[in-house]
Amino acid sequence: MPKSTAQTGAEPTIPADIAKLSFEEAMAELDKLVRQLEDGKAKLDDAIGAYERGSALKRHCEARLRDARMKIEKIALTANGPAAAPFEE
Repeated sequence: MPKSTAQTGAEPTIPADIAKLSFEEAMAELDKLVRQLEDGKAKLDDAIGAYERGSALKRHCEARLRDARMKIEKIALTANGPAAAPFEE
């Protein structure tokens, strides 16, 4: 039996439809889901689905922020010191 991501400690993959979203698009959808959940009118199964999608949106936003921070750190290294590694796209 394969181990779940909780058992292996690995982060679950981000669904393809979320991976293609910009940071701003993902944040807007996450904000909408949070408001829906806070409203408390969703059925349990719908709320669980919204929570799972919200978790994936959060992971996607965190990954985009990590990428942006790494790019900024490379820019700072280039401006303040010897040659830095080129940007990776």
